[in-house]
Amino acid sequence: MAIRPSVKDALPNVVIIMADDLGYSDLGSYGGELRTPNIDQLAMEGVRFTQFTNTGRCCPSRVALLTGRNQHSVGMGWMTAVDEHREGYRGQLTSVVPTIAEIFKVNGYSTYMSGKWHVSIDGNYKDVDVLLPNGSWPTERGFDQFYGGLTGGGPYSSVSSLLRNETHIKEFADDYYYTTEITKHALEFVDMHDSEDPFFLYLAHYAPHRPMEAPEERIATYRDQYRVGYDLLREARFERMQALGILEADAVLPLHAVDFGGEWPAWKSLTQEQQEAWVEEMATYAAMVEIMDDGIGEVIDALKEKGMYEDTLIFFLSDNGATFEGGDASTWAAALSNTPFRQYKQFTHFGGIKSPLIIHYPKRYSKMAGSLNHNFSHIIDVLPTSIDIAGLGYPETFAGREIGEPDGVTLVPAMEGDLLDERDLFFEHQTASAVISSGWKLVRKQLNDPWELYDLSVDPFEQTDLAAARTKKATLLEKKWMDWAAANSVLPLETRPWRARVKHYKALYPDQDGIDE
Repeated sequence: MAIRPSVKDALPNVVIIMADDLGYSDLGSYGGELRTPNIDQLAMEGVRFTQFTNTGRCCPSRVALLTGRNQHSVGMGWMTAVDEHREGYRGQLTSVVPTIAEIFKVNGYSTYMSGKWHVSIDGNYKDVDVLLPNGSWPTERGFDQFYGGLTGGGPYSSVSSLLRNETHIKEFADDYYYTTEITKHALEFVDMHDSEDPFFLYLAHYAPHRPMEAPEERIATYRDQYRVGYDLLREARFERMQALGILEADAVLPLHAVDFGGEWPAWKSLTQEQQEAWVEEMATYAAMVEIMDDGIGEVIDALKEKGMYEDTLIFFLSDNGATFEGGDASTWAAALSNTPFRQYKQFTHFGGIKSPLIIHYPKRYSKMAGSLNHNFSHIIDVLPTSIDIAGLGYPETFAGREIGEPDGVTLVPAMEGDLLDERDLFFEHQTASAVISSGWKLVRKQLNDPWELYDLSVDPFEQTDLAAARTKKATLLEKKWMDWAAANSVLPLETRPWRARVKHYKALYPDQDGIDE
């Protein structure tokens, strides 16, 4: 990874904004009907990446963003639910490589975070009377100021592991709403910052993660819009994506992929009760995203008021695709959000691992404003890109040991109109696996399913499986995946269901409180 040597003059502020479970086509600037004017403005003034990928799940994506490394290689091959005492599956952020905040901090940046952390082991903060730092909390991993939850789930009206720095917040106002409070504290950090010095802000939103919760008055503004049903809305999204250049003009909208068995129902075939459940799901989801967008607009306004906006590099992305976790209504909603791709959060088909990525820095890239970039990229690239644009170097050592360079690459050449060097991208989560290599993709839904092979140059939506017809290509890519898995502490794969998996490893290793590396 070529990164310029450290410089001390004209350091830009850096803001990374992450949404949670946002689908690929939800934003207006990616074809969606949701009202997201502030994010869309960043897109129109910045660069949109159309082939950006993530890990398919929340905490693996977060640790990949924080470290620039494949999640298994830094201990987060699965979730924070349990420490399996296997190198790739420790259930939290490793202590042996630096976070992006630690890199910025050592280079003179003030560092702030507001929002969802979800890279500390659950045993450190769940079902305990007193929350005690264990070496993996934000303030221990480079952040000067933190507001947010350690946990990955829960309601928007209260947060079980909510912290202000290292103080546990237990009382919540009747009108408490997590998204609004995340914005409020981000604004506090911007306001308190001395504009003479650079800052790094990680704005890690929880929206639109389940449960579906938003003020009634915001939900009501969307209900009529969604009563036309998902069939027409999906077609309309696809056409807008083509008009925007996100998709090729001659692309054909695939039929609903039947990934959970049975025939996908046409909207008109649903009962009125089923239709209304879906309308409520999508209207609430849209309201949640709009509230997040409102807050992002407030942060932008605050930067402008302090005269810092022009000197601020901004990223916007999502940690994974939309989720099917709430039943039929949620699955149908996610299918719309992930248009035109197959599958959902936690899988490695594109519906699970594709996300918008917007990079906004007109001070340097004004000529690229509003452009689209079709290079394949990955969430591990965010750290190298941010420190490259800032002109910082990646440390050779950390915690007294040599650490090597991150797995990600800088996207600066792509921002400047060049093609990125060809590379292979690898994925695994809960045995869902994939490799993208030279225009081909090998993917399986889970360990006991057969590998599927797709020629992405003619089949970007993963519709025609060529594994049986191109056995040599499939075998070559499978070997590449196996070599990567062996080198990155991915193996052996664990096939136990969630609860059985947690129970098994907790029985083996009862102490689940934190870092013992």
